[in-house]
Amino acid sequence: MDPMTTAPTQAPRWLTDEEQRTWQAYLHATTLLEDHLDRQLQRDAGMPHIYYGLLVQLSEAPRRRLRMTELAMNAKITRSRLSHAIARLEKSGWVRREDCPSDKRGQLACLTDEGYEVLSRTAPGHVTAVRQALFDRLSPEQQKSLGEIMRIVAEGLQPKEAGADLPWLR
Repeated sequence: MDPMTTAPTQAPRWLTDEEQRTWQAYLHATTLLEDHLDRQLQRDAGMPHIYYGLLVQLSEAPRRRLRMTELAMNAKITRSRLSHAIARLEKSGWVRREDCPSDKRGQLACLTDEGYEVLSRTAPGHVTAVRQALFDRLSPEQQKSLGEIMRIVAEGLQPKEAGADLPWLR
């Protein structure tokens, strides 16, 4: 049963005033944070935040390479969006694609030495931006609570059933 096409059988549970304020604060903060990090990375490295995240994943992978499907899954993006991002990163010389030796249809994204250097130069400014925007504003207890809350939300949104509509499968 698709909730978007099926008429509800009961009235929605509208947000309370406090829940609405929390929801709006969350939307406002996450939009501003993503914009802040995008501007910092565009200024310092000429790339959006999503590309930086892809480079980080590749830098942490064995031999600095991952299957494209695994990279899309980790980034929580569609294969089409990943393919576009990797093409842009290839054009910059920061990533290259290789055929997967164990699967003729698969491809690997590989972080180049130049890409690793860009990441190494960009990381200090990025971590400073993250610290100033988020962690320096929170007490250690708030940081711990935020981490626990985000893990609960992410776990609840991560489908576990086969055939789930997941971005990296599209």
